[in-house]
Amino acid sequence: MSLISPAARDALQSWLEGERALRGRAEATITAYAADVGEFLAFIAIHRGGAAGLAPLAEVGTSDMRAWMAQLRQGNLGKRSLARKVSAVRGFYRYLSEREGFDATAVLSTRTPRYQRKLPRPVAEDTARDLLQIVGEQDHRPWVAARDVAVVTLLYGCGLRISEALSLRGADLPMGVSLRITGKGGKERVVPVIAPARDAVDRYLALSPWPLEGDDPVFRGIKGGALSARAIQSVMAQVRAQMGLPASATPHAMRHSFATHLLNAGGDLRAIQELLGHASLSTTQAYTAVDNARLMDVYRKAHPRA
Repeated sequence: MSLISPAARDALQSWLEGERALRGRAEATITAYAADVGEFLAFIAIHRGGAAGLAPLAEVGTSDMRAWMAQLRQGNLGKRSLARKVSAVRGFYRYLSEREGFDATAVLSTRTPRYQRKLPRPVAEDTARDLLQIVGEQDHRPWVAARDVAVVTLLYGCGLRISEALSLRGADLPMGVSLRITGKGGKERVVPVIAPARDAVDRYLALSPWPLEGDDPVFRGIKGGALSARAIQSVMAQVRAQMGLPASATPHAMRHSFATHLLNAGGDLRAIQELLGHASLSTTQAYTAVDNARLMDVYRKAHPRA
């Protein structure tokens, strides 16, 4: 017999559909939420000795939440993962309590474990220039080398996520001075495209053996299918080894480098937030952490009493 009642499954599915449609959650987030809440419902069923139906879920108290979190900690779950699971369960309970009309204070008041957010580390500006050149030396096939350079240039030159670069279609070309990108949660933004990025894409297209129609992916794998993120990650791993760079020099680090280098050059934080497609300025502030030496330099130059 299933540990989760059909009514509870239906409620979970309804909540997930709302998160997808109304809040624009990415599919990866929906998948994680489904797993996290499903595991919680199964735990409650076992812990309370019966199927996790709607009535028992309304009776979940502080001791049940503590028992669940204790079990998670026994599995050596990291604080970040634990925080994500607690957040997912609270979101589901917020929806469920409003729909069913019960008091979910015990669940909603459960504190999310604190964890130190790991900041992505940018590469230095001169390293970024060298890196783009060395990316183009990793494959003997000219079109593949040009492809890899074009993708990494879009990450660094336009601040794109790797998924955003790889989602470009023929209809997005020819690439002009700006590009409309659909990012996380279906949110659209317009990003400027610098000349080196346009040139890199044009060079790849001139060498690519694959025809390009409106709905075709711009970036192709060896057999002509859509290029995978893993292929670019592999290229970056080769470049890291050759340049002696740390493991943090990933494709995503190029996007972070874009933001950090803009800020270091005097870019406005709000403008960078728009370019990155961040919903919250706090996310951009974390992305563009500036070293204390630069902050003190700005302070000394700007403060009237410095």
